[in-house]
Order: sequence, then structure tokens, then C-alpha cells
Amino acid sequence: MNTLSHERGTRFPELIDKTIGDVFDEIATNLGNHIAVVSRHEGVRLTYGELREKSNRLAAALLDSGLVPGDRIGIWSHTNIAWLLLQLATAKAGLILVNINPAYRTSELEHALNLVGCKAIVTMVRYRSSEYLNMLRELGKARLPTLETIWWIDDTDCPDEAGAQRFSDLLRPAADGAPLRDVRRNVRPDDAVNIQFTSGTTGLPKAATLSHRNILNNGFFVGECMKLTHEDRVCVPVPMYHCFGMVMGNLACLTHGSTLVYPAERFDAEAVLETVQAEKCTALYGVPTMFIAALNHPRFAQFDVSSLRTGIMAGSPCPIEIMRRVVGDMHLSEVTTAYGMTETSPVSCQSTTDTPVEKRVSTVGQVLPHLEIKIVDPLTGQTVERGQPGELCTRGYSVMLGYWNQPERTREAIDAEGFMHTGDLATIDAHGYVNIVGRIKDMVIRGGENLYPREIEEFLYTCPSVLDVQVVGVPDKQFGEELCAWIVVRPGAALDDDAVRAFCQGRIAHYKVPKYIRFVDSFPTTVTGKIQKYLIRQVMSEELGLKEQHTA
Repeated sequence: MNTLSHERGTRFPELIDKTIGDVFDEIATNLGNHIAVVSRHEGVRLTYGELREKSNRLAAALLDSGLVPGDRIGIWSHTNIAWLLLQLATAKAGLILVNINPAYRTSELEHALNLVGCKAIVTMVRYRSSEYLNMLRELGKARLPTLETIWWIDDTDCPDEAGAQRFSDLLRPAADGAPLRDVRRNVRPDDAVNIQFTSGTTGLPKAATLSHRNILNNGFFVGECMKLTHEDRVCVPVPMYHCFGMVMGNLACLTHGSTLVYPAERFDAEAVLETVQAEKCTALYGVPTMFIAALNHPRFAQFDVSSLRTGIMAGSPCPIEIMRRVVGDMHLSEVTTAYGMTETSPVSCQSTTDTPVEKRVSTVGQVLPHLEIKIVDPLTGQTVERGQPGELCTRGYSVMLGYWNQPERTREAIDAEGFMHTGDLATIDAHGYVNIVGRIKDMVIRGGENLYPREIEEFLYTCPSVLDVQVVGVPDKQFGEELCAWIVVRPGAALDDDAVRAFCQGRIAHYKVPKYIRFVDSFPTTVTGKIQKYLIRQVMSEELGLKEQHTA
């Protein structure tokens, strides 16, 4: 038996050696009258045949506008039909779709568009307090020298269209489809098709560049883990600008002939529950905070979610207690967990509908087909023994082409053997199941002891009064670091510092009991719902007047 933490996925089914456009058109030919997508908030339903026709029309119009294969075109929008159409059309036209985070402001937008040299952008006019068109106009040509064309998604009023064109004009019938047919003959599976920006919590965002082969195959294998078919209707409340939405959502569904269901522009727990009931969805996606919000919605019991079968919980480690409620209360008996990162298209490991329940609630499954993972000592680079924590590394078809125009950053992330170093701490058990124990940067070293916040969070979740919890390390003069827990108390429950420490007494080692405890209503999160632990550390360090302790 292999005692080292090194696993290879199966070689079956074979990798798809085609482009996104070709695979989608094959599915659409076979399922032309089947509903491909339902956008509840827009009141739009499109069959596979209609989606193919509209995406072809858009692809031809983009080429007719002057864009040429290899050009970068941005999409700056929350979830809508235009997003999906542009994803398919750019793939067919040999263009590279650049995902822009809807939370970006002018400085972040300027960095992103200039880093990859965007030639065009499709944008919402506004959303809530964000005036997208105004931000683009504020930057102007002087600060965005490569940007030539702006299309605005005209589902809302735009009092001043100067300098921008209507997206709907691109959907008019093309006079000649020959240029598109010529281009499509030359698009290859290894061509870049998508650029996504990393979170940038440790510096300016990097532009992860992904190919057709990367994301098409990853979407397909994600769908295989859930056993998706054309009979499934998948509720996708996660954002499109992220791999969770556009790969695990859109491409997993479209490669299996399933129906995509968008409940709202962005996550809304009530809209999700209403959509699952109305559309009889069989699958549901989300990060743990989304499932927690749905489970604890005041009207949860009033919705019929019994049609649900499977789905994905990913994006951050799933609390075991929450997973049990998802399986029991939401009828997601075949829900899967998944682990990955943007740079690996994104999923490296996933459980399946057949994974034993105890493994589905405590791990992120096993390595996907055609991929290879290992756990290495972060300091020596040596593969560790099974069960020992270390940095998870991934190799195979899913590893990105690289960071756009940043070869040095690419070499820092992908080693000479082709392994992507994730920065995540993980273990592999004897049967190949992977458990994420935290981020290397999140590991707390207290007086020489390596402490893993995930372990302490899982313990605190077993406290009946705790709804949600996040544990971080903060600076300490004596021990170098100390533990701090932010706790959201369950509605109707009472909890204080002494009660938390009493709960810990005799159940976990004394050095794992958080020194600092704060009760909060929520945690700082990204648009995708990921907890921003660095902000919790920052807030607590400032509140307590603590400074980083440096050791020799």
C-alpha cells in the first residue's frame, strides 16, 4: 500500500478533446427543444436550440465589430442571460472572456482591464450603488488605452448612451455567417478562452488564464460526480464571474444537457427557496454561508424543496453540522463537496453521489479523473506520509495556462514538474479522501504548536448555541500568536465568553481554547460568500492594539 500522500485519478471517461463551442452545439443538436436555461429574475426561458442560435448570432456580431481571435473582452455583470450568451459566443469566436468582479471599483477595474489589455467590455449600467458605466467613463481613454468598445446590457434605463452601444444590437441576425465559420475551424482546445482574477488578498489580483480544455473538462467531470442528466434542473445562485458559476454551473450543466436555473442577479436566500420549489430543481449549489442562510430563513419550512437530490457545497470548508442539516432538512441526500481554486479550473477533488455519508460530511472527496494530487511539506517540498498535513499540490489538464503577462508569478505557482501549489493545508487518508485543514497563511503557531482553525471551528459548531464561527490567529507577545473566535449565536439562544470556555473545558486541549471571543451578526465576505479571515484578523488586531510578533 502507498503510505505517501500521493493520489492519481482514474483515466475514465476520456478527456474531451474539443472546444466549448463544438461540444455545446452537439448537445444542442440532440436536445434542441429541451430547456437549457431559466432566468427567474428576467422572466426568460431558452431552449438549447434557441441558445445555440442566439450565441451564434452574438459570436458573428462580435467578429463583425472588429474583434479578432485572441482579443480580450470583459464582462462586468451579475448573473443574467447576457452573461451566458457571451460565455458561449466568445468561445465560438476565438475570443478570451475576461471576468470582472461586480464589486470592483475604479482602481481595481483599471488594473484588471489594463493588465490583460481588454479591447471591449460588456457591462451592466448600474447595480444598487455601483454605477458601472460612470466608472468606465471616469477612467476614460487616457487610463484605459486598450479599451475601444463598451456595450451596455440594456435591460434598464441609460439616460446617457454617449460612448456606449446597446448589447441587444449585437443579437440582430447576422448578414453573413461565413467569418464565424472560418474562425471556428481554427479554434483549438488548448487556446485560451477565459481569464479570471484571483482574490488579490496578498497583493494586486493576478489574471489566471484558462483554456477550453481546462474548463470544459472540469465542468464535465464535476457534472459526472453528481450524475447529471438532461432530466436535472440545477439551481445556480453563485456568481458567474467566478468558476463556481461559469464552470461548475454553466459548463457542468451544458455538457450534460441539464437545465440551468438562475434564481436572481445575486444570492438571495428566499429567491433560492422560491426557485427550487417553482422550478422543481433537482440540484442546488452554494458556499456554506449560502446554505446556512437558506436553512435559517424564517420561512424555510413553508417551501417545498423535496425535489432536490444533489448539488455542490464548496468555496470554503463545510461545517459538518451544517452538512448534516443540508442532507436531512433540504433533502440533498446526494449532495457533493468539492475543492479547488481558480488556477485549477477550478475543481481538483470532489465527492460523488456514491461517497459514504460520513466521508461526504467530513472530506472534499477524492481526486478527479485525469488529475494528480500530492501533499508536501511546505518547507522541504517532500511528500508527507498519509494523514499528515501539508500543502496540497495539483497536476494535470486542469492547471491553468499561467498568469497573463506575469511569467515570474506563474513560475512561483507552478513548479518545474507541473504541479500547482495551492497554498492550502490538507491531509489524505488511506482511501484517498482529502480533508482541507486550512490555509498555510491561516495556520496559527502558538508557542511552537501548529494549530488549525478548521479543527477548532468544527468543535465549536457542536455547541448548540453556535450558528456560525470563524477562528483566526492574532499577534501575541508571549506565544507569538493567540486564537480568536468570532461567533454568530443561534436565534433565541444566549451565549457569553464564560459559557464558550465552559463548553471547551475538558473537551479540547487548553491551548486550543480561544483567548479572544467576539459575538457578531455576520462575517466579512467576498461577493462569492467566502469568509475574509484576514479582515477578521485585521479588525481584532486593531481593536486589541496588537502588533505582529516576528521571530528570528
